[in-house]
Amino acid sequence: MDDDRKYRQRGYMDTNGGARDRQLPDRPKPSGPRPPIDVTGPRLPRLLQNVVAARCFNCSTALSPDIDWKGKCPKCGTALHCCKQCAHFEPSTRFQCLKPVPLRIAIKDQANECELFKPRVTVARDSAPANHHNGAPSQQVPRNPHDARAAFDNLFKKPE
Repeated sequence: MDDDRKYRQRGYMDTNGGARDRQLPDRPKPSGPRPPIDVTGPRLPRLLQNVVAARCFNCSTALSPDIDWKGKCPKCGTALHCCKQCAHFEPSTRFQCLKPVPLRIAIKDQANECELFKPRVTVARDSAPANHHNGAPSQQVPRNPHDARAAFDNLFKKPE
């Protein structure tokens, strides 16, 4: 038999003392379909909370819920009642609006009197770390670039 094989290693084709002779006895297979995965079981806790906020299209400043939409952004001073701040603004559609507007508004980042205006609200993950743990601050924020670099280097410092 060794002459008809190209390679002479012992392996799965060996009949004398090979792996086929040492197989485990057959276990009875479970009958019936598998039980479905339990989707109603316990879930992992949500570590990050969702934050719903309106943000300025120009500077991304979070706007308070009671802000006057006819006014301006408190940080950068751009108009809030404009097309770019609207939830219906879509650059790839006709007149760049998802609603059927009768006339095109040419300048999208200046104040207008559109009746279909609805403020754009974003949903983001609040990944800000908790500031207090048992009454003490959890981490110090670096005050200058050297502190940040030192904190980074401390991550990879070998213990002495």
